[in-house]
Amino acid sequence: MDTRVEQNTDHKRFEIYVGTQLAGLAAYENADANRAFVHTEVYPQFEGQGLAKILIKDALDKTRADGLGVLPFCPFVHRYVSKNPEYLELVPKWARERLGLPAA
Repeated sequence: MDTRVEQNTDHKRFEIYVGTQLAGLAAYENADANRAFVHTEVYPQFEGQGLAKILIKDALDKTRADGLGVLPFCPFVHRYVSKNPEYLELVPKWARERLGLPAA
């Protein structure tokens, strides 16, 4: 499957494409030194293909490269961070307890 993730800064979201078709998105708001992920969705015709994981991983990797922290308000992003501890360090310590994530 030919997929790619692109950041659409005009719409404040990361988009995943399958071929040339937009298959889903992860919306965010920039908040000081953090990127708050607020909504993730994969369109129905693309569900069940693991695209949300690809999208979130790439969005988190880009956020890390941008030097920003992550506020995982979106349930998909929250679950991904909680299951992939290498991304936990992106969540500021003050936010981990408030969001029910491990302290370290």
